[in-house]
Amino acid sequence: MFEFEANDTIILHQQQVLEAALSTNPKTVKALQKLIDQALAEVRPQVLAAIRGQLGEDPREAVRSVRRITYRKILGGDLNIKDMKRKAGQPTTYEPVRKLQTGQRGGNRVPRGRRTDQVMHYGPNDRGWILRMVNSGTGRRMAGTRNGRLSGNRGSIAARHFFKNAAEPAIARAASILGEMIDREFTAMLNEMNK
Repeated sequence: MFEFEANDTIILHQQQVLEAALSTNPKTVKALQKLIDQALAEVRPQVLAAIRGQLGEDPREAVRSVRRITYRKILGGDLNIKDMKRKAGQPTTYEPVRKLQTGQRGGNRVPRGRRTDQVMHYGPNDRGWILRMVNSGTGRRMAGTRNGRLSGNRGSIAARHFFKNAAEPAIARAASILGEMIDREFTAMLNEMNK
C-alpha cells in the first residue's frame, strides 16, 4: 500500500508554473512570438539561397522581397512573397546593360515612359511581384497600348514553382527549431520558478 501526502504549497506552486506556461498568458504569448520570429529568421537565408539557385542572375535582388512575418493575433508565422502593405520606398539605381554599340541600329527608340521607369527602379524589397510572376507563370503579355501609341507581344513566362520547393523544407526546419527553443524556454522557466 502506497501513501501520498499532499503539500498545499507545492501544489499551489506547480499550479502557478503551469499557468505561467499556458499560451493564454500574455507574457508567454510574447515569448512564443519572439521564438517563432527567431526560428523563421534562422531559416529565411536557406530559402533565399534556394531561390537564388533557381533564378540565377538577379542584379536587382528581387529575392530580398521574401518576407518573414510573425502573426500578432494567433501564434504562428509565415515566409511569403506577397507585397507589403506599404512600399519600402528605396529605389534601385540599377540600369540594364545596353547591348547596342553607339550608332548601331536596333533596340527601342521610344523613350522610356514614367511608369516604366518607376517599375524599372523598384527597390529589392518591393519586387515580390516579379518573384510571383516567375513562380506562378503568366499568360501572354501584351505591352504598350498606353495612349494607343505602342503595342507589342512580350510572350509568356512559364511557371517554375520554385517558392514551394524552397519554402516547404525551410518551414519544416523552422518548426523543428521552434520545438527545441520552446523546450529550452519551458525548462528554463520551470527551473526559475522552482527556485
